[in-house]
Amino acid sequence: MAIRNFNSFLFLKLPSAFLCGVRLKSLNKMRAVVTVTLNFLNKNPFKSMFWAVQGMAAELATGVIILSEVKKSPVPVSFLVTRNEAEFLKKAKGKITFTCADVELVKNQFATLLQSETGTRFWMQSEGVDQQGDVVSRFRFEWSIKAKK
Repeated sequence: MAIRNFNSFLFLKLPSAFLCGVRLKSLNKMRAVVTVTLNFLNKNPFKSMFWAVQGMAAELATGVIILSEVKKSPVPVSFLVTRNEAEFLKKAKGKITFTCADVELVKNQFATLLQSETGTRFWMQSEGVDQQGDVVSRFRFEWSIKAKK
């Protein structure tokens, strides 16, 4: 899926993320990169980015990798976030870039899924970095994937 098409999909399926400025920048064999820039719609009273907006961007960085594998899967697959953890290290100001480098992990999980009859759960991490290169937040998401019957 082209980046432009995915961001149009984002507008239609996750309008709150789209309106807050969450955008997919790249998805390749190594990582997914999602950005969000501080603006009027996503700020908190402390003049930084609201934690939930960071969470949307971080989740998208992990979820788009899963979605790309779902589209390639020979069987229908359902997927869902079952748990998450977050840590905030610095105020998020300006443009924040979330990166998830768990592409191989997801490919391996899908290979296992296709050979079993039960679903699987696994953790993925997304890290948010500001324009100065400082980590502002880290999110971990436990994803559940299961072949639909």
